[in-house]
Amino acid sequence: MAKQKKHPQGTIAQNKKALHDYFIEQRFEAGIALAGWEVKSLRAGKAQLVDSYVLLKDGEAWLLGSHITPLTTASTHVIADPVRTRKLLLHKRELGKLFGAVQQKGYACVALSMYWKKHLIKCEIALAKGKKEYDKRDTEKERDSNREIQRAMRHGKED
Repeated sequence: MAKQKKHPQGTIAQNKKALHDYFIEQRFEAGIALAGWEVKSLRAGKAQLVDSYVLLKDGEAWLLGSHITPLTTASTHVIADPVRTRKLLLHKRELGKLFGAVQQKGYACVALSMYWKKHLIKCEIALAKGKKEYDKRDTEKERDSNREIQRAMRHGKED
């Protein structure tokens, strides 16, 4: 009989919209302060980061707008708030870098993904600069051209 893994590996949720709307300058790995029912829901993959962002206030970082759907079986005795504000755990110098950069013009702090790292749940956050509409179109054109090149190379090898 095969040995069963305790925790799932890999990505729980991604924020693809952030990659479309922002230029990513610098990435950070942060821990998240979670309740027990939230961990069980994340094991089941019930998380969304689409409209989430990071608020820097009073020397701390907070994750707002992330949605963790409570499991009906796990959260019977608890009043579960799926969009509650969650504290991000970062080192002081990382928080200092984020505070300094966010106060500059055009910078924002966004959540990119949530994933497992051994038995811990981590959140990848990024220091990002907003894209203009023409930047988004350029990125889309570049992605399409790369896809066409890959497709042509794949068909060229088969012949």
